[in-house]
Amino acid sequence: MPQSRGVRIGLGIALCVLGLLGFLPVLGFWMIPLGLLVLSHEFHVVRRSRRRLIVWWERRKRPLS
Repeated sequence: MPQSRGVRIGLGIALCVLGLLGFLPVLGFWMIPLGLLVLSHEFHVVRRSRRRLIVWWERRKRPLS
């Protein structure tokens, strides 16, 4: 993670945008979640969405009793 806030924001946005070109060989859809993860360190909206996704995923994995 870069120390500069501007570099982190730029990197996160670049990863998300380039992830939309996932049909290309080197670029992939894997870049979108990585970009959102980088952006979640700066923006509350993205951080809140990431936390909700983690809670949903954990509840989904939990076996029914």
